[in-house]
Amino acid sequence: MTATATSSPEVFDTWSHVYDEQPNPLLMLEERFLSEMLPDLNGLHVLDAGCGTGRWLKLLASRHPASLLGVDSSTQMLDHAATKTGSNATLRLGTCTALPVQDGSIDLVVSSFVVSYLENLQNFAQEINRVTRPGASVFLADMHPETAITCNWTRSFKYNGTKEELQTNTYPLQKIETVFKSHGFELITRIEPHFETIEKKIFEENQKLELYKASHKLPAIYILQLQKKSLEEKVLDSNRSNPILNLTGARYALGPKAATTASLRIERGHIHSISSKPSTDGDPLPLSTTVVPLSGCLLLPGLINAHDHLEFGLFPNLGAGPYLNSAEWAKDIHRTHAAIISCHRRVPKSTRVWWGAIRNLLCGVTTVCHHNPLSRELLAPNFPIRVLSRFGWAHSLTMDPNLLHNFDHTPPNLPFVIHAAEGVDAASAQEIFDLDRMQILNDRTVLVHGLALDKKAVSLLNQRHSSLVICPTSNQFLFHHALSSTLIKSINAVVLGSDSPLTSSGDLLSEIAFSHNQIGLDESSLYAMVTSRSASVLRLRNGEGYLRPRSVADLVAVRDKGLSPAATVAQLTFDQIELVVLRGCVQLASDTIHESLPQSLRSGLEPLIIDGHRRWLRASVDDLLAQARKILGKDLRLGGKRVEHASAA
Repeated sequence: MTATATSSPEVFDTWSHVYDEQPNPLLMLEERFLSEMLPDLNGLHVLDAGCGTGRWLKLLASRHPASLLGVDSSTQMLDHAATKTGSNATLRLGTCTALPVQDGSIDLVVSSFVVSYLENLQNFAQEINRVTRPGASVFLADMHPETAITCNWTRSFKYNGTKEELQTNTYPLQKIETVFKSHGFELITRIEPHFETIEKKIFEENQKLELYKASHKLPAIYILQLQKKSLEEKVLDSNRSNPILNLTGARYALGPKAATTASLRIERGHIHSISSKPSTDGDPLPLSTTVVPLSGCLLLPGLINAHDHLEFGLFPNLGAGPYLNSAEWAKDIHRTHAAIISCHRRVPKSTRVWWGAIRNLLCGVTTVCHHNPLSRELLAPNFPIRVLSRFGWAHSLTMDPNLLHNFDHTPPNLPFVIHAAEGVDAASAQEIFDLDRMQILNDRTVLVHGLALDKKAVSLLNQRHSSLVICPTSNQFLFHHALSSTLIKSINAVVLGSDSPLTSSGDLLSEIAFSHNQIGLDESSLYAMVTSRSASVLRLRNGEGYLRPRSVADLVAVRDKGLSPAATVAQLTFDQIELVVLRGCVQLASDTIHESLPQSLRSGLEPLIIDGHRRWLRASVDDLLAQARKILGKDLRLGGKRVEHASAA
């Protein structure tokens, strides 16, 4: 991973022979975090500046960029890189201060453990500016300069019994930021991760545990994400006047396995920047900034519920299974529970969908795919969650005569959602093949339930690149059966939904818990199923499912138990939800968070008691309670949980 450096290219030629053989905790830590920070590379032209033996090229190629170029000053390093990348990347001999790259041709740059080998930081920034397009992202990662000085870290390697020392420069982070800023780049992410247990094992294996003990509380590396400003962004900067939120003191989730302490700055409903540096270090915060302290919390992306029927939020479980299929269940409840259904339907639908939204909000959901016709209130600006509107749908093969019409009139860039294989009988199992004969299975088709899927059906599903939403507690209630972990893992794209309280055991968190504890799905898969993978399946385009600069500011603060984000989500219960933010607006707060909020953010929040826990919601709680109680009485249940007016507690 070299450039025009204080060490000669010959030293890096020698290092190339052992570079990939030596376990390195710094590189492990960097890979764990940077791999989560990288955006979707599809269609981007990517440069690895100082690619070395191709460690990052291999990962970058797996994400299918439009083109991938690796540049290094060591011929031996490039030879090793070629064995990893084959035809997936173009490799060129050159330096990072004279890149053999065409002007304005690159959308994203990765430069890993390169900066400290550079003799001229200005020339490097100038070259990166030359080769990148407006809006391009640049990721710089290296050993943390302050920790390197404090712990007297050096760079060296052994080859044929000889220890080789590498000469480096220790550039302060502020200097790197200043230099790139002078060339038109804006710092949008600065994180400084510490070594964790996974890296500790490397120190132990190499009998260097004392080095870990001396540094584990200090930042081991830094990762900077810079963005080259476009003309549009420069105009926005000059007109910046909107209120700004700065969420401080919490760890934030980069992905299922990585989290680090940083502040998130929110502007115009989007995450503007993420930084581990104090607000006193560098540029001061704008005067319009409202600081929200969240010490002791972990920030997660707002959860995505891929399947719900919001108007049934106040309904109880109905039915006495097991049933053979969903149609059998529907006939049964309309015959045996007609009075209950009629009573609940007397509650205005506009009230019922609000309660359905609150059921989701209470468990940290910010986006829902509502599998029913959209009503005006669902898309109103004051609705407490985001309800997906850009998709096509049909109820099911047997219950929707407009299935083909609806599918044909759904734009090809949008998902099409349909209940399918919801049962355990032969007719349910046949539905997948019938849908395929109707040419309804393709890469935008999202099937819901799929309980009757077998290996043959899964193979067809994968061939057609279709997706599946599972709602396991609903299936367990109706059919006394849920898909196995083996079958679920064999499906290329599976996400999670809660269905409605008519059949489910609670909310999306109940589905996560059941999937983890009863089915055996792993924590990382479950995390993706309610964040990034759901965003991909539902074709969300504003950064939903991630906490990244430029993503929509949908996030959840939960009590931090020191676990990974994935482990936290797998064990999450509604009483651990401290804060929910939708498009930068506070929608829910616990008592603790509510007390710390300035009056401007408290305005419009009303208290509700849910199973003995008070939460402040951006909703007309008094009116919603009155409208529901008028029909259903005082004993209201939302997803099985008792809801009361705050004065009742």
